[in-house]
Amino acid sequence: MTAELGALRHGRSASTLCARAAGIVFGADTGPAMAAELDRITAVDQAHVVMLAERELIGPAAAAELLKEIQFLRADDFAELRGRRAPRGLYLLYESHLIERLGREIGGVLHTGRSRNDLKATVHKLRLRAVLAGLVRELLRLQAVTLGRARRHRDTVMPVYSQFQPSVPASYGWYLLGIAEALDHDIDGLVRAGEGLRECPLGAAGGAGTDVRLDPARTADLLGFTEPVRHAGYAIASRDTMLRILSAAVLAGLTLSRLATDLQLWSTPEFDLVEFPDHLVGISSAMPQKRNPFLLEVIKGASGALIGAWTAAVATTKNTPFGNSVEVSTEGVAPGWAALDTLGDQVQLSISVLAGARPRPERMLAGAHHGYTVATAIANRLVAQGVPFRSAHTATGRLVTELIAEGVTSFAAVPPGELAARLGAALGTEVRLGAADLDPAEVVRATDFGGGPGARSFALAHTRLARRWRVQVRQLTAEERRRRTARRRRARAVTALIDGRAEARCPGNGGRP
Repeated sequence: MTAELGALRHGRSASTLCARAAGIVFGADTGPAMAAELDRITAVDQAHVVMLAERELIGPAAAAELLKEIQFLRADDFAELRGRRAPRGLYLLYESHLIERLGREIGGVLHTGRSRNDLKATVHKLRLRAVLAGLVRELLRLQAVTLGRARRHRDTVMPVYSQFQPSVPASYGWYLLGIAEALDHDIDGLVRAGEGLRECPLGAAGGAGTDVRLDPARTADLLGFTEPVRHAGYAIASRDTMLRILSAAVLAGLTLSRLATDLQLWSTPEFDLVEFPDHLVGISSAMPQKRNPFLLEVIKGASGALIGAWTAAVATTKNTPFGNSVEVSTEGVAPGWAALDTLGDQVQLSISVLAGARPRPERMLAGAHHGYTVATAIANRLVAQGVPFRSAHTATGRLVTELIAEGVTSFAAVPPGELAARLGAALGTEVRLGAADLDPAEVVRATDFGGGPGARSFALAHTRLARRWRVQVRQLTAEERRRRTARRRRARAVTALIDGRAEARCPGNGGRP
C-alpha cells in the first residue's frame, strides 16, 4: 500500500525533494499559517466535492466520507497533519492523509477534474479577497476619522504651504478634507483593482480546462465568487490582480506618508502648529527634553517597503511565460502578502496619530498673519477695482518687501487706510482696503470658488465625500454578507450529503469512534 501511495503522490518521480529543499520551497508544515492555508484548501474541497456529487461524478457515499473526514480535520484544526513532512507541499500531504484514511477508492477521487494549478489560484484569491476587504475596511475607518476632524476644524485658520513657504490662508479642516479626498481615490483604486477576485479559477485544471463535465458556476457560487472561470489559460497564468492591488496599495501608502510628513514638520518647534499627547510620542534615551513623534516615521518608512514589494513583484513576473509558472504564482506574489500587511499597519497607525494630533489654533492663525498669506487676496481686491493682475501682483509684492524691511510682521500691524495709500501711490490710482481684506479668517470665508476652504465650498465637498463613504461602506458590507451567505450554503450542502450516510466523528485528540 505504501508503494502504491508513493506512486500516486509523485507520478513519474521516484522520490521526493530532500528535506532542506522542501523546507525552502514549501515552507514549514506547522503553525497558524499552515492551518490558515488548509482552512482555505478544505473550503475549496468542500465546494468541489459537493459539485462532483451533484454532477454524479462521484457517488454520494464517497462524497459523504470525504466531507466527513474534511469536517473532522477542520474541527480539530488539522492537528493530525501537524509535524508531518510535506516534501511535495501542503496540499499533497493533506491529500495523502485522506487516501491513507479512506483508501484510494474514496480519498483518491477528490482531485477529479482538477489540478493543483486551479486549486492554488483559487486559494490565492480566497486569501487575497479577505486581505483586501480588511484593508478597505481600515481605510474607511481612517477616512471617517479624517472627515470628522475636518468638520471639527473647518474654521481653524492656518497657512497653506507651498515649497515649505506660507502661501495663502486656509484651514486645518480644509487640509484634512484634501486628505479625505485622496483616501476616497485610494479606496476606490483598491476596490477596482480587486475586481478580478470575482472570478473563480476552479475548472481551469492544469491551464487548458478539462473534459470532465464539471459545473464551475456551482463551485464558484459555493465559494462566494460571482463568476466562474472564463479562460483557463489566463486563470492559471496570471496573478495580475495581486499586482493591481499592490499598485493601488502603493498609492494609498504614499497618501499616508505625505500626511505623516506634514504632521511631523508641523509638530517641530520651528512650526509648532500641531502637538501630540504623550501616548503617541517616544522619549530620547540621552536627551531628556526631546519628545519624538516617531510613529510618523514608521508610517513614512512603510511606504518604502510597499514600493519595494511592488518592484520585486513586477520584476519577478517580467519575462515569465504566460502559463503555469512558480515564478508568478509563488515567487511573484510572495512580496505582496507582507506588503499588504504593512499597509494595514500603516493605516492603523495613521488613525491613531490623526485622531490624537492636536492643532494649535493660535499658532496656526499667527502663521497665516506672519506669512503675509492674504497678499494674493489683496491683489485680487485690486483687480476688482480695475487694476491689471500683474500690476496688482507687483505692487503687493513690493509692499510686502518694504514692510518686512521695516520690521512689520503682518498686514494686521498696519491700518488698512495706510496700506491702501501706499498701494495707490505705487499704482497711481485710488485703492480701497478694509479690515476684512487683511484678515486671514475673512479671506478663508470668502474663498468659496474652485474648491476652496469657504463655508459653502467646504460643505459641498464634505457632503459629497461623506456620501461616497457611506456608499463604500454599504458595498463592502453587502459583499461580506454575500460571502457569509455562500459559506452557509456550502455548509448546508455539506451537511445534506453527510447526514445519514456516515457514522458521526468526534473531533479532539485525533479521536474517532
